[in-house]
Amino acid sequence: MTMFEEYEFTTLQIDQHGALAVLTINRQSALNALNGETLAELAQVTDIVAENAEISALIITGGGEKAFVAGADIGELSQLEGVFAGREMALAGQDVMHGVASLPIPTIAAVNGYALGGGLELALACDVRVAARTARFGLPEVSLGLLPGFGGTQRLPRLIGAGRALDMMLTARQVQADEALSMGLVNYVADNPLEKAREVAELMLRNAPIALSLVKEAVRRGLDTTLELGLEVEADMFGMCVATLDFKEGTTAFLAKRKASFKGE
Repeated sequence: MTMFEEYEFTTLQIDQHGALAVLTINRQSALNALNGETLAELAQVTDIVAENAEISALIITGGGEKAFVAGADIGELSQLEGVFAGREMALAGQDVMHGVASLPIPTIAAVNGYALGGGLELALACDVRVAARTARFGLPEVSLGLLPGFGGTQRLPRLIGAGRALDMMLTARQVQADEALSMGLVNYVADNPLEKAREVAELMLRNAPIALSLVKEAVRRGLDTTLELGLEVEADMFGMCVATLDFKEGTTAFLAKRKASFKGE
């Protein structure tokens, strides 16, 4: 059984059997560009996902065949005036991306076309990225007299290194799927990125939900501190896993040579 929730610019599809949700950004007339309304709706749907205990993984994709998200809405951006307005716009976009990045469940971006500017920043906020062979990636903000403002200057260097990230941002060039794969920007390239994203999500969903969440937390917190303190975080998360019923089930099932049945407890 599948449930659909349709909004003005997004659709949330929830597979009741697999606990897998697919969020589709559907503003195809503007190549799914993120205007203020779409950003607000994306934040709202992310909150819905976060509050739904039945959802164990989330895929984000774009409607149509041309674009994942082609960027922020340039028409809206062109109306900004002054430091305060620009800063507030950046903070609003960062809040939306942080909402995606901080979800306790695995998130996968199924990039079906252009992922430029805010679109790439949205993909970067996900845990894993699957690209169509025709996908294109870029942070072209300097060509507009801007810099990436929804997290791109921070997340991209952490993912692919400062040198590669600066090359992309300073040249404003677009990266094709194969190059994105070789530099570690995407994890998979596929003919059907949504189908591949579902396969990856299904692999994730075989595992213990609490452990999945704590892996994300350990990595996120570790990246923001020293190796020594990061290892302390890892030890704390390891201890929390050992205290779960899922740990008992996982080890018991392994020793009994049967499939584990995790309950998220």
